[in-house]
Amino acid sequence: MKIEILYPEICCLFGEKANMRYFEMCLPDAEFIKTPVSQMPLFLTEDVDMVYFGSCSESNQEKILSRLKGHEERINELINKGVIFLMTGNTFEIMGNFIKDSDGKKIEGLGIFDFYSERTIPERHNSLVLGEYNGMKLVGSISRFSHSYGIKHEDGFIDVKKGYGSCKDSKNEGIRRNNLFGTYLLGPFLVLNPDFTKYLMTLLGVENPTLAFENEIYKAYCVRLKEFESDIKFN
Repeated sequence: MKIEILYPEICCLFGEKANMRYFEMCLPDAEFIKTPVSQMPLFLTEDVDMVYFGSCSESNQEKILSRLKGHEERINELINKGVIFLMTGNTFEIMGNFIKDSDGKKIEGLGIFDFYSERTIPERHNSLVLGEYNGMKLVGSISRFSHSYGIKHEDGFIDVKKGYGSCKDSKNEGIRRNNLFGTYLLGPFLVLNPDFTKYLMTLLGVENPTLAFENEIYKAYCVRLKEFESDIKFN
């Protein structure tokens, strides 16, 4: 099992490195490849089972795009094959048609999905989020300088019950196609959502997956879920 962590030195805002640190504990026999920003992604030339992109700054978003432009066909091929992509924070925005900067400049995206994003710098948007996917209740938070618009319902990831979707007027959050999951939710997402972490492990072919610190992780999840389902103010 081969899992690529893309550009961990720049895709590391909001403690998102903990997603793969925790996943390594859950999958001690898997091979984790940490690709530095000085190198092209391994998944462009070799078969991998999963690719992880963590949250990054807006300038580094453009740096990642510069590495991936021209490889859209390969990325589509992997998505269609069912390779897992997990993109947390703002990184999934690169999969859209374009990102509109605060000064009006349009940054061309990969066009893998039909949507666009708009930056709102210096206005930051913070919220807790409670949602559902595939029968699982998901929790997390957002802290972002952008919104994404035009995501089709069938391309959405999380059905939002409380908090923001991909934009303030949407109850769809993130993007999904086959085993590509992109979400603005931070947390770190895998630590906060044990059911989804187990779900990813089953997609990787793990039978009867067991989580690291499973009892503690589920206790914390149950406490957080109870709080999120209460009447606390989200934004």
